[in-house]
Amino acid sequence: MDKPEILKLYDNDLRREVEYPEARKEVTADVVRFVREAPAMNFVSYTFADESRLDGVIKKELAYFVPTNQPFTWKVCDHDPLPNAGEILKSNGFVRDDDPGEAMLLDVENAPAQLLEPVTADIRRISAPEGLKDIIFVLDKVWGGSNTWVNGRLGGHLKVPGYLSAYVAYVDNVPASIGWTYFQKGHFATLFAGSTLPEYRKHGLYTAILATRVQEIRQRGYRYAVVEAGDMSKPIVQKHGFEYLTTVWDYVLEQKEKE
Repeated sequence: MDKPEILKLYDNDLRREVEYPEARKEVTADVVRFVREAPAMNFVSYTFADESRLDGVIKKELAYFVPTNQPFTWKVCDHDPLPNAGEILKSNGFVRDDDPGEAMLLDVENAPAQLLEPVTADIRRISAPEGLKDIIFVLDKVWGGSNTWVNGRLGGHLKVPGYLSAYVAYVDNVPASIGWTYFQKGHFATLFAGSTLPEYRKHGLYTAILATRVQEIRQRGYRYAVVEAGDMSKPIVQKHGFEYLTTVWDYVLEQKEKE
C-alpha cells in the first residue's frame, strides 16, 4: 500500500470534495464545513489553515456556529499536519471523543478470495423505506436506545440514486446482522454499521455482509473500501485484509446549558 498517496486521495475524496445530500457544504479559505438542519450534527471535515492560524480560525468558526445552538464537531486525523490541533481545540471549549475511528482500508482489486466467493447466507438489500425497520431492530438490540433516526437519514439517502446500499442478513426470517455502504464520487466506498445480534455471532453473517458489499464495490468500479473501525470490528476487518490508514478524532463543542 502506497500510504502517502492513498492518504492524499482520502483527504481529497472523503474530506474536501465529499458531498452529503442532507447537508449544505461550505468551503472557505480555512475549512470545509457541513451544515445540517437541527438537531443534526454540523462539522468541519477538513482544515486548510496551518497551525499558526488555527486558534483564530477556530474562534471564527465558533462565531459562525454557536448562534445556531446546534451540535458542532471538528474532525482531526492523525496524519494531519496539525500536531497541536487537539490542544488548541480543547482550549476553545471542545472535548475529544475518546472512542476514535481507525480508518481501515481494503484495496478491492486485491481482496482476499473469501470475500469474492458466492454468498450463501440469506442477505437482502433494503431498497425501500419500509425495510429500514429491520435495520432499526438490529441496532436497537445491539446498541440499545431507539434508533428511529435511521428512518430519516437512511430513508432520505435511499432516494438518491446509487448513493446508499443497505443490507440485512436473516436467519429463519429474523433480522440478525446489518451493514450499509455509501458510494461517494472518487475512489472510495465507505462501510458503516456492521452489527450482528449476539446470539447470531460467529455464524459468518458479518463476513457474508462484508463480502456482499466488497463484491458490489468491485462491480461498481471503486478501488477502495474504507471503514472507521472500533475495537470490536477492527480485528475482524483486519483478518479480511483491511489495513490501517489513519485515526479519525471527533472534537465536540461542549454545549453550555442556558440559564
